[in-house]
Order: sequence, then structure tokens, then C-alpha cells
Amino acid sequence: MDSYAEITYEVAAKVATVLLNRPEARNGYTTRMADELAHALDRADRDEDIRAVVLGTTGKDFSVGADLSSGGFDFGDRPPDDWQEPAGRVSKRIFTMNKPVLAALRGASVGAGITITLSCDYRFASTDSKFGFVFTRRGIYPEGASAWFLPRLVGMGAAVDWMVSGRLFGPDEALRSGLVHQIHDPGDVLAQAQERAREIAETTSPVAVAVTRQLLYRMASAPSPFDVHEVDSKLISQLGANPDAVEGIASFFQKRPPEFPLRVDRDLPPYLPWVGE
Repeated sequence: MDSYAEITYEVAAKVATVLLNRPEARNGYTTRMADELAHALDRADRDEDIRAVVLGTTGKDFSVGADLSSGGFDFGDRPPDDWQEPAGRVSKRIFTMNKPVLAALRGASVGAGITITLSCDYRFASTDSKFGFVFTRRGIYPEGASAWFLPRLVGMGAAVDWMVSGRLFGPDEALRSGLVHQIHDPGDVLAQAQERAREIAETTSPVAVAVTRQLLYRMASAPSPFDVHEVDSKLISQLGANPDAVEGIASFFQKRPPEFPLRVDRDLPPYLPWVGE
């Protein structure tokens, strides 16, 4: 699948930009869109020439959530017991990424249009953004593993308020609560996300980013800091023979951009609990 019907995929300056591309439907979320997003994320994660992914939109809205144009949820026959709902397929793929993912949100980011971004590393909002976990107002349930991600981002108080009430809220409340990192004009939010992605690509070690990202996500729920420190100790003990660490220090003292030699596809420390999953 090198071409897509409901998203676009472009690469520039080591950054893959993936845009939801159903503007006529306000990017109503479909199973096909989910499949294409999962494929594009996997494609970017496996490409050693790509260092970060930006997730955005071609239209004025990021996504109004599940496409209900047919009047309801058309799953055909009852799905099998091992069926995976479409928003969670994408949020889980982002969670397992070795590359950082930055979401550029404008207009409506509602339902699946916000839950798929909760596992992103950055969420940039626009001044016209509106957010909503509107499930209870439709008689349905949170998806995208959002009941796991959201309290970790904003705390249980805000998560309960937003999910139980199903109310809409704007970018200022999202920023205060930690759901988004920055607010920009609608025409600038994608470019701002791409600029942060390029900065990461130009200044950081891909292996160090991959390890650090997964340390934060996988180890934050460890029973105690002792479990995390055990992993830290293995990582730090090998820095003397780590080519990226040698290059990082040398480039600092020589006042030049770093050229990190290690690659994610072959140089991740094999003893990390999640490597090889």
C-alpha cells in the first residue's frame, strides 16, 4: 500500500507528514482511514531515513470522530471476539513507535479525532480547536484505549469531567490541563509541529529518542523507581562504548551538529523489556 485514499503521506527533511484527507466529511473517521493510518505509521517507523512523524489534516477540522453518515455503526455481522476497534488500532501503533509523533490539531478533534492522538508525544492546538470525548452523549463508550491514556496526561479529575459529561471544550482549557502543549493560529499549527519535528530530527540521537520515549511510556507505571533504575543502570553502564554517546559529547565540545551513527533497526539494546515485541 504505497498510495492512500483517505490520508496523504509525504516526507521532507527526515519528517513524515501524514494528513487525514476527507475534508468533505470533516475527516469523519472510518475503518479504511484507520487501516491507512496504521500502515503509514508502520511505514514511517521502519524507515531509518525518517526521524519523526507529524499527524495533521488537509481540511479545517482534524476529525469530527466516527463517520456516522450511514446513521449508525455498520460493522456487518457481530464482530468476532478478537476484533480490534479502529481508534485503538492507531493509538496502540503510535504507542509502540520508536519515532516521536506530533499531532497538529485544528477545528474539531472529537471522539476518535482526539483519542487517536492521546499516545502522540506532542499535541499542538489551534485557536479554533474544540475538543470533546462525546461518547456518553451518543450512548456509547470511550475507545482508542483513551481511558488508559487520558488520566495519565491530564489527571483523573479532568479525565472524569470530560468523559462523563461528554462536553466540548476549547484550546485554553486543553492547554491548562496538559492535553495540548501549544496553541497557534489555524494556518500555522501544522508548520509549527513540523518545525519541532525537524528540530528533533536534526539534534537528537534516533536510538536515544526511541529508548527514552519507551522508557517514559512503559516504565511510568512500574511499581517502584527501583524497577526503572535497574534498566537505567544497564543503559548507563554501557555508555563508554556507545558510539552515539561518544559523538554527542564530541560534537558538544567541537560546537558542531552531531552525526549519530547508531540505527534503531539494529542498535536498540536487546535487554530492554519491550524490544522484539
